[in-house]
Amino acid sequence: MKLSPWPAALLLIACAAYFLPQYGQNTPDVQLSPPTLKDPLPKDTRSLFTKSRPATVQIDQYGTTENGQVSGGLGTGFLISGDGQVMTAYHVVDGARLIWVKTLTGKRYRARVTAFDNAADVALLKIDAPKQGLPFLNIASRAAKIGEGVLAIGNSGGDFLQARTGRLLRLGARAGQADFPQNTLEMSAPLAPGDSGGPILNAQGEVMGVVSYVRVNDTGRTITSYAVPVMGGGQLVQALEAGVKRDVPAVGLVFDGQHNGLTTPSGGLVARVVPGGPAAAAGLRGAEYDADNQLVTFGDTITAVDGIRTRSSNDVIFEIRRRQVGDSVELTLSNKGKSRQVPLKLVPKGTIDYPQ
Repeated sequence: MKLSPWPAALLLIACAAYFLPQYGQNTPDVQLSPPTLKDPLPKDTRSLFTKSRPATVQIDQYGTTENGQVSGGLGTGFLISGDGQVMTAYHVVDGARLIWVKTLTGKRYRARVTAFDNAADVALLKIDAPKQGLPFLNIASRAAKIGEGVLAIGNSGGDFLQARTGRLLRLGARAGQADFPQNTLEMSAPLAPGDSGGPILNAQGEVMGVVSYVRVNDTGRTITSYAVPVMGGGQLVQALEAGVKRDVPAVGLVFDGQHNGLTTPSGGLVARVVPGGPAAAAGLRGAEYDADNQLVTFGDTITAVDGIRTRSSNDVIFEIRRRQVGDSVELTLSNKGKSRQVPLKLVPKGTIDYPQ
């Protein structure tokens, strides 16, 4: 999958997870008629959905795994201009080598990433549409309000551009995970994998947010859903429309989320060091595995960043993301009872070839 701004291994430790793109074969190029609505909606909501739906799209992305295999994923997006600008969640297209956008009518277009903000998890795509006049959604000119109803449109559960409804529960919500957006809209809408990147609409049909992630219970049932707030004329939207590509700082590590707390001292346990990244150049060590991929020896444990104690991989990522690309940091490492300090320079995450 895109996967997330950080490696998939880290996502396993999260109680909240990004809407990871769903894998599967591409849908047919031609659809004779738009699919019927899956669930009944109130009259006003149905009218809003019917009006907004043609401007939403399905996003299919393809990449390659570390073994050279083709990987694919599914997400959602929406047009914000008549000339083919599509907004989506950045993690939907992160690392993609090929992106296709499918409209409600079944037409499919190649797309390319023109701007993104990795920390905010929002991206802009441009589709190679043959003509002007595509339907599009307006971005809200006002801030969202707690308690107002929301309409989401997405592709989860094998659906194609279906409606999900709920209410806005909280503003400025924090994920609790350092690699997720920290200032989000928390909603009761029952979103799921495949809805990532879709629009969150207010009663006027304006986009208030971009679907980002979901919090689930022990059985996998959705508790709350989250979206990145967007507002017309806001700094985020203006930067994207200007073509800004803003990445997060990274060092090239994949963390072990299955053995947290099993080292003394505790810290961010390194599972793998990505070749070519700053961590590899600095000599950090990952875990060793046998032929059956069973753990043989733990890798380095990061116990501090610039002297600030880190007791988990989440702490390590949080400290790194507080800094800027180009900054230098000093990691304190523990391995087999020995401690050492390693300086390294933070680089854009996109310059590191993380495994898919």
